[in-house]
Amino acid sequence: MTHTQHTDHPTTLVVGGTGKTGRRVAARLTERGLPVRIGSRAGRPPFDWDRPDTWSAALEGTDAAYITFYPDLAFPGADETVGAFAEAAVAAGTRRLVLLSGRGEEGAVRGEDRVKASGADWTVVRANWFDQNFSESFFQEGVAAGELVAPVGDAVEPFVDADDIADVATAALLDPRHIGRTYELSGPDLLSFWDVADILSSAIGRPVSYVPVSDADYRAALTAQGLPGELADLFGLITDGRNASVVHGVEEALGRAPRSFTEYAKVAAAEGAWTV
Repeated sequence: MTHTQHTDHPTTLVVGGTGKTGRRVAARLTERGLPVRIGSRAGRPPFDWDRPDTWSAALEGTDAAYITFYPDLAFPGADETVGAFAEAAVAAGTRRLVLLSGRGEEGAVRGEDRVKASGADWTVVRANWFDQNFSESFFQEGVAAGELVAPVGDAVEPFVDADDIADVATAALLDPRHIGRTYELSGPDLLSFWDVADILSSAIGRPVSYVPVSDADYRAALTAQGLPGELADLFGLITDGRNASVVHGVEEALGRAPRSFTEYAKVAAAEGAWTV
């Protein structure tokens, strides 16, 4: 299918446009012939959360923005930064804001509230842990090596596909019916990491073993890799059971079911995500 370039359509800023969901949202908008600006340190103009002086140039000429915050919206101080950005966006005429948030994250809700208070036409997309954490970040190397190490014991999570998140976010950016809505997204199944290891083993065609570890050992491993130990806090969203239920935001926003983890794993394996 070909798409006509809509040169009269204002540009959408995709903050975190090289990340898991951001690059997918950018691709969906581009496929529709809509102009996109990637908000990243390497973008033109560059965008840096830690440098508010970069925000105005990134916002110039845009009327909508998809907002993802790195490393996580629940981190201390993130709400103030995102709130300041939302205010700057509205002042610049970028009123349509779609915020990626985390399901069950109290800190993230503070960020949501700041965006809502900015005067923007907002939509909030709250997501569970991503399927793609197993193929594009945290666990990719370990899974490829046949070992899934995590401090979650037997806890369960309804992992959600980043493509479903991007579909919801794109719909929210383009359809005013989503203004003022908060969508909670999950996949269709509650899965333990034992389940995940079994599904990945089947999809890849070789064994993947789940190795439960303590929180302290996992934090030490993160630090040894030069990563923030606070990343281990995100596993608390799984281990305390707050998100151990399936929610239906994908159906509410799109009128279809979310993709299963099994479907995701088959596609990711076929695309070589864990090829050694």
